[in-house]
Amino acid sequence: MNEHAKRRLFALGALAIGGAALFWVSAGQMGEDLVYYWSPTELLEHGASAEGATVRIMGMVEPGSTEWSPSDQRLAFRITDGAQTIAVLGQGAPPQMFRDGIGVVVEGELGSDGVFHSDTVIVKHNNEYKPPAEGEMPEEVYKALMKDDPEAAQRASLAAQEGS
Repeated sequence: MNEHAKRRLFALGALAIGGAALFWVSAGQMGEDLVYYWSPTELLEHGASAEGATVRIMGMVEPGSTEWSPSDQRLAFRITDGAQTIAVLGQGAPPQMFRDGIGVVVEGELGSDGVFHSDTVIVKHNNEYKPPAEGEMPEEVYKALMKDDPEAAQRASLAAQEGS
């Protein structure tokens, strides 16, 4: 075998080893970093096998189900996809736009008690920004948004005071 053939064989071997190593690293670690999006129905269908797995659930906050305790930063509510409902318990202040009937994504784990223990609550909303009309005060717009949920308005008002 001449020198040119040896170099070519060495290069092909190095590429094969590098490609195999890259595949092993990416495929081996990828499963640990995936977080799946499920509906409440899909989560409940998985039953006991879903317990302890980190997942994201998307759905709507069931009207009348929200319980917020500012003293211990505890948020409890139910999320529904229209077919099934699941209780959610979270720690920390809810997002300012959080209210009954709004779309949310919660990340956490299903406990053995059947309650979804959430680490993160994300409010789904459109990205369309509309500034107040000329002469209209931002507080008026805000009050109009929160008129259906006085508790959300109170939480947001407290958060705004803390922020200033």
